[in-house]
Amino acid sequence: MTVTKESGGRLNAFANEPEIDVISSETSNFKLSQFLVIIFSLAFIGIIGIYLIFK
Repeated sequence: MTVTKESGGRLNAFANEPEIDVISSETSNFKLSQFLVIIFSLAFIGIIGIYLIFK
């Protein structure tokens, strides 16, 4: 924590800020693949459900 002394003898404390993480473009591809897995999983469950209803 950084402490500075202001005029009049007052102390002022500032918290240390965390480092900034740079996000690469690779994370957006992961989100797309995760979205596709969810869509295909729901479609597969739907196909099985329709089969069980109409068999």
